[in-house]
Amino acid sequence: MFTGLVADTGTVERVAPRQGGARLVLRPRALDVDALALGESVACSGCCLTVAERGDGLVSFDAVPETLSRTTIGGWKPGTVVNLERALALGERLGGHLVQGHVDCVGEVLSRRPEGQGARLALSLPPAIAPLVAEKGSIAIDGVSLTVASAGRERFEVALIPETLARTTLGAARPGTKVNLEADVLARHVARLRELSIGLDQDRLAGWGYGDGGK
Repeated sequence: MFTGLVADTGTVERVAPRQGGARLVLRPRALDVDALALGESVACSGCCLTVAERGDGLVSFDAVPETLSRTTIGGWKPGTVVNLERALALGERLGGHLVQGHVDCVGEVLSRRPEGQGARLALSLPPAIAPLVAEKGSIAIDGVSLTVASAGRERFEVALIPETLARTTLGAARPGTKVNLEADVLARHVARLRELSIGLDQDRLAGWGYGDGGK
């Protein structure tokens, strides 16, 4: 679990094909790779990956074919810059929103325009997550926790503050840039409940341990 608050960026050093997947070797800009444990989860531009090797300033991850086909990782090459965030530890402040690192789909930046000291991005909204994206709701774009400024049927917009532009890869995002999108986990579960036509009355909520059933 992550918060969507990017701690560092890293540059892809090597991408080695491996049994249909790939071994990704990254060089973080400031993150101490020796502090990472083998098997630890790190969000790489929003994708939850497991540390396979680390040392000499480099950290390696394995990406399976499913990950390569459903995220932007399939297009990474030496020189690609990615956002990095270590997993959330219990007791830490939750400054963004709950992010799982499970990318729903890939979107595309449609436009970018200055807005005050920051910028406003318009992005495509794939049908797979369109029902989960609402104005003032949360979304993770390349692992960055952002608030939806406006949402339509096929596109949505976010406003980026100068800090986000300076500290994440979104500072370089331009029309045509492909990004990983993860909808708010709470919205995902609400949509699933609606799909199954499960009524949320007080008795049912009480049966799940919420409230007291109106007693």
